[in-house]
Amino acid sequence: MPDREDVAYFGAGPAPLPTAILQKGAEAFVNFENTGLSLAEISHRSATANKILADTKAALTSLLSIPDNYEILFMHGGGSAEFSAVVHNLVAVWVEKRRRKAVADLGADKDEAVIIEKVKREVRESLRLDYLVTGSWSLKASQESAILLEPLGTGFTNVAVDSRESNGGKFGTIPPENTWTLTPRRSEGGGKGSAFVYYCDNETVDGVEFPHLPNCLDQSSQDKDDEMLVVADMSSNFLSRRVDVSKYAVIFGGAQKNIGITDVTLVIVRKDLLSSCPSPSFLHAVGVWSPPTILNWSIIAKNNSLYNTMPIFSIWIAGEVMRGLLHTHGEKGLAGQEALANKKAKIIYDVLDHHTDVYQVVPNTSVRSRMNICFRVRGGDATQEKTFLEYAEAQLLQGLKGHRSVGGIRASNYNAVPLKNVEKLAAYLEDFASKSQEPSK
Repeated sequence: MPDREDVAYFGAGPAPLPTAILQKGAEAFVNFENTGLSLAEISHRSATANKILADTKAALTSLLSIPDNYEILFMHGGGSAEFSAVVHNLVAVWVEKRRRKAVADLGADKDEAVIIEKVKREVRESLRLDYLVTGSWSLKASQESAILLEPLGTGFTNVAVDSRESNGGKFGTIPPENTWTLTPRRSEGGGKGSAFVYYCDNETVDGVEFPHLPNCLDQSSQDKDDEMLVVADMSSNFLSRRVDVSKYAVIFGGAQKNIGITDVTLVIVRKDLLSSCPSPSFLHAVGVWSPPTILNWSIIAKNNSLYNTMPIFSIWIAGEVMRGLLHTHGEKGLAGQEALANKKAKIIYDVLDHHTDVYQVVPNTSVRSRMNICFRVRGGDATQEKTFLEYAEAQLLQGLKGHRSVGGIRASNYNAVPLKNVEKLAAYLEDFASKSQEPSK
């Protein structure tokens, strides 16, 4: 039976965790700090649990330099649940802006029925949600939006770019920004803007990563009624590079890639958005669903993420991972982790690019993911790829099979994948390429 240190695991999620944290977690799961209780047993409302939440928030704040006007939430459901939460919460914010403007225009003493009718008309005519579809997860997010807004009709979800359209029907590129059809704002020629712009920073399935925040989204507006609310799903590259949180309205990510184990979703949301929701009755009156309680960011924030029973053990693991990054990189912080992630990715891509007759990287060079390295063997030859995976498994290189929806090979280079494992994979890639022969015709 192999030792843990003998296995090089490149699974896309759940992802590997540092062995030292797992060993510490094993102790905490049985007897946390000599309390006689497991972290899986303690009350989520206990002083111990509240301290774990506070310590984890503090570590995340330090890593990302999160400004004071942002709230950190711990939630359930992974990124998929946040696809719904984003729509529910930010459409409510959009409606509240229109309600306040209607009150200002018509007068506070105006009959509420008149205000409701005005806002209801604006919902029908002007509500738009912008999505940048660059891979499988952003596609799912846009589809969820369309489903949730279906009672209103069609056309409310605006796919501003679908990268398949310029890439032969497949994901693998990010088209130039000047081809995107974002909903115009008032400052851009009299438009009314969208409720938000969503994008997935790193597409786990397709190996596509935005090199940086798109330039057209890197804007600020003094007019809160005309600002662009940028929402980023960072589930699979969270804490792998520096991020200017102040440029985003919302950042979210599941923990099971770079942060910890499953059943924790982190949401970083601007605080003013938490107090900008109308009453459920007003939302229903204008034809919009109110956010379900368990996805309502305002309610979760008011309850310190403890509205219902949270997995304290999972949050503690996330905190340990964050504190580990702070300890490892010191004053460099995420700049140190970013440099390491880049170094590891380059080692693998350099080998793949050196043997283009054997390996073909899926995404365009300009948008290659540092976290999920997707490639084919001999152009996707099924026999060759099966052999590649079998030989890799024999050398304890595990988790390399591509997502079931696209096939191929995928090496996930998350934070906890050590450099020595990347070097082991690179050596195997070299060896397989040197031994590989053209498949028989």
